[in-house]
Amino acid sequence: MDFTSLLEFEKDLKRLLKKYRTLNEDLEIVKSILKTKPDERPPFSFRIDGLAITTCVIKVKKIACRSLKGRGVNSGFRLIYAWFETEQRIVFIELYHKNEKEAEDRARIKKNFE
Repeated sequence: MDFTSLLEFEKDLKRLLKKYRTLNEDLEIVKSILKTKPDERPPFSFRIDGLAITTCVIKVKKIACRSLKGRGVNSGFRLIYAWFETEQRIVFIELYHKNEKEAEDRARIKKNFE
């Protein structure tokens, strides 16, 4: 499985790392899981519908963050990624905390994957 990310994702990650120091290691754990099971798996992740694009875009809701002790997978982080099954490639689109944003940036998704 090949992992890449958008420039906007890198900026999101850099900003969040200032507050949540273990986020890079936590994302490595998520990557190891995505290598074996990249498709949606409710209630942990689900496909984002209504985008009017052919790319499979998935939102992960349950991400454990060690910086938030005692929260487990209810840390509140959201990861949005595009999965290209035939190419065995995942592109990270967005990472945010649910207290900062209510929903994913649909404009960013459409701009990069139309």
